[in-house]
Amino acid sequence: MIRVLLFFLLPLSLYASKILSYNIYDRTDRVDVMITFATPYEGVIKQSLSDSTILIKLEDASIESSKLKKLSSKYIKSIAITPMSGYTQIAAAVPPSIALQASKTSDGYGLRLRFAPAVPTDKEPEKLQEADSLHSLPTKKSDDIAQSYYIVITILIIGIIILFYIKKRVSTPQTKQNRTSWLFAQNSEAEKKVSQPTLSNDVSIRFQKSLDSQNSVVMLDFGEQSYLVLMGKNNILLDKFTQNRPVTQDDFESILQSRHQELDNFLNSSEDSTEYLQAYKEKAASSRY
Repeated sequence: MIRVLLFFLLPLSLYASKILSYNIYDRTDRVDVMITFATPYEGVIKQSLSDSTILIKLEDASIESSKLKKLSSKYIKSIAITPMSGYTQIAAAVPPSIALQASKTSDGYGLRLRFAPAVPTDKEPEKLQEADSLHSLPTKKSDDIAQSYYIVITILIIGIIILFYIKKRVSTPQTKQNRTSWLFAQNSEAEKKVSQPTLSNDVSIRFQKSLDSQNSVVMLDFGEQSYLVLMGKNNILLDKFTQNRPVTQDDFESILQSRHQELDNFLNSSEDSTEYLQAYKEKAASSRY
């Protein structure tokens, strides 16, 4: 017999809204009891009144165990939440002339029980109706929350795309500018001070200037001659000097100035780099200063 009864009661428990928690807010003019459900509560709320107790019946609502809370408020002395068969009973011990107002949040996940002094009225007190007909607390619906979430994600994605686009547009001109303005960049202290032999006992570096992160132009002294060499991925002899060799940094800068266009063509060229190298070799082999 018990098994048959449980069989008929099981479907009711599956559709019942489970009470997750309750919070009590003691104000100066009222006491609010906020109940939170795991699913939207759509059951019927009923109440019965007496001189010292207000009984609230939440149909199709369940709670795991009984709860009892004693208060020192002038509006409510204690509240007990008890699971019953097919509903949950809330018993509130209150002083005389205390009335109950119940309202449900707009999304159905919350129920507010307000205990406050009764307002004198000539009308008969209305019975507690279904929560949809009661005054609703301002609570954002879950659909609105989901919609706001998707809007924020979309804005973030668009912002990331714009940042990548700006970064690409900014980095390209800077790279080109670095290649074309190498001649006018100021020499570092290390480049100006290079005058000691660094390659071997017979070869010394007279001047040096960086063109970019991979290439630099070096003036090497070997014996009675000086050699202008492009050093980087490939070491290329650009020119050689027997007489009128550059003595100062300004002389070296003047030589680079005269070869500015040729060096730019070599650095920026990807298809005809072999032809430029061959042209420099032939020119360097036939030039005398």
